[in-house]
Amino acid sequence: MTGRLITFEGPDGAGKTTQIRLLEQALAELGIDAVRTREPGGTRISDLLRAILLDPEHREMSDQAEILLYAAARAQHVQEKILPALAEGKVVLCDRFIDASMAYQAYGLNQDPEAVMAINRFAASGLRPDRTYMLDIPVETSLRRLRERSVQQGGGLDRIEQKQVEYHERVRTAFLHIAAAEKDRVCLIDADRPPEAIAAQIWDDCRRLLQQAGA
Repeated sequence: MTGRLITFEGPDGAGKTTQIRLLEQALAELGIDAVRTREPGGTRISDLLRAILLDPEHREMSDQAEILLYAAARAQHVQEKILPALAEGKVVLCDRFIDASMAYQAYGLNQDPEAVMAINRFAASGLRPDRTYMLDIPVETSLRRLRERSVQQGGGLDRIEQKQVEYHERVRTAFLHIAAAEKDRVCLIDADRPPEAIAAQIWDDCRRLLQQAGA
């Protein structure tokens, strides 16, 4: 089987982690080897950069520095983890990829989309997901879930999660724009539903994708 890169995108709190876990389980039941990972992170160096990016104490971080640090984390992740797994014919399930940089850094921060895309194409060595599941929820639902999760986990919101509502609105709008512009790659999913219904929709599409790949 040829390796496949499947990414999960959407606003914070959309349930990406749950859906990645459920898809990994479904693939395992068929004996398909999958690698679950996330961005920023996934490798030692990328995780160190993640800690810098999300630390609420780093309020002075410039937009340009944020863009480049996310791209640096992605470059290490792609080279060290994603490309080797794809070369071995594995299915890579990644929580966020370039779409997140376009939504959060280009549009969320009101930066030049072409510049952000160019930086991240270089960082990703031109790698493009075979399928992206875009989990969409309203901003008010996203922020409510983030607050509830922070209480349950006994921690606070990270640097990105603490941004203003207007920022999160721009991020969601950007994700929806990406989904509309790239329907061949992006599967837009209403994530304001029970997890089982969402998982069933994802699995139905993923099964067809892997059949085309000869799984």
